[in-house]
Amino acid sequence: MIVARERIAFVTGKLAEPALRRQVADLKQIDGEIVVLPISVAALLTTPWVSTHLPPLGPIDRMILPGFCACDLQIVQDIVQVPVERGPKDLRDLPEHFGERRGPPPGYGAHSIEIIAEINHAPQKTAAEILRIANHYRASGADVIDIGCDPAGTWSGIADCVAMLKAEGFRVSIDSFNASEVNAALKAGAELVLSVNSTNAVKAVKWFEVYGAEAVAIPDEPQNVISLDETSHFLKKHAVPHRLDPILEPIGFGFAASLGRYLDCRRRHPDAAMMMGVGNLTELTDVDSAGVNVLLAGFCQELGVASVLATEVINWATSAVKEFDLARRLVHHAVTEKVLPKRLEPDLILLRDPKLHEHGHLEELARQITDPNYRIFAERGELHIMNSSVYLRGTDPFAVFAELSKLDAKLDASHAFYLGYEFAKAVTALTLGKNYTQDQALRWGFLTLPEVNHR
Repeated sequence: MIVARERIAFVTGKLAEPALRRQVADLKQIDGEIVVLPISVAALLTTPWVSTHLPPLGPIDRMILPGFCACDLQIVQDIVQVPVERGPKDLRDLPEHFGERRGPPPGYGAHSIEIIAEINHAPQKTAAEILRIANHYRASGADVIDIGCDPAGTWSGIADCVAMLKAEGFRVSIDSFNASEVNAALKAGAELVLSVNSTNAVKAVKWFEVYGAEAVAIPDEPQNVISLDETSHFLKKHAVPHRLDPILEPIGFGFAASLGRYLDCRRRHPDAAMMMGVGNLTELTDVDSAGVNVLLAGFCQELGVASVLATEVINWATSAVKEFDLARRLVHHAVTEKVLPKRLEPDLILLRDPKLHEHGHLEELARQITDPNYRIFAERGELHIMNSSVYLRGTDPFAVFAELSKLDAKLDASHAFYLGYEFAKAVTALTLGKNYTQDQALRWGFLTLPEVNHR
């Protein structure tokens, strides 16, 4: 049975015609008819203007107007008598607009690693601050909120803190070696104790018997793997559910050896639940945390480490929980489907862009412009600005703007501010290897904020 292909008319202006033809030609499921209207810039189209300038059309199933086209689509729809809609604002997004997704496959997003997000130094924070952080962690993907206590003194407010979080629907763990704090937290509803070693393993038995609390077993010292085995054996003997955490250490302080201990722990305990605290790398390494989180997530996924402890204290790790949430989905798919973790999760590519696009032939484009509106491009290491009478290019935005000021006597303050703002985005894109599109936000992965066009 042969299925008829949908025939779609794509409306555009003269300058975008070549790029649109290339994009439509690559679409696999449609037949496209390009309708070029007598205007240079498609973004300046309005539906009343389109309705009075449409040429005769052949049989079509629907019509796509440029994403920036303003006003009521019904005006055009009444004329062409087929559905009319706006397309994406960027031509390069047409494949996704038509369901030809170039990214994660259907069903992508499953994960098998639990995120425990720690609120550090909780006793020093107000209840409102703790709740705000907990809500942020939950929105970022955390499964459990860990209350990090201070080593000196006993926090009298721990029970109220846990009760508040439980009332808001949070699962809670307690990170303290102070037995009084742990007892109060468990009585208020905490479910997991971080951490248990030979010094408090006996108490962990009581915590399980009375409160049903699970424990995280750690070595007495990171290098002392025998002590971890002994604590685990003791907890297992008393039927206390627990996870093993051999302790990840910072770079320069035993990092490689600590990874080896995780591998060795899995060899010695092939069926045991395991946990890793990733903060010793994300918080203690001078590098943006996203890449570190992906690598550690991959290690955990392959080794079967099913929970991690994450935190967001230092500035370069203030989105670490969300990063790990995205990372655990990426590595789960890569490991279970046996595919490379590549071109699956663009939201984790923050600093640069997954792929650079160039308009090309900018000199030819400049010759075709017939109106005074400035177009700005950032390509091939240079800024480009052009309209019907000006085409300037260069690497120094101040020099380009100084030359533009000489050529355009009508350049007022508000227009100069706008051009300066766009130049700043363009230079940032050139510096970092990002795509720049005039009047649109630079892409920062999941951190991207939509830009409101004030023109």
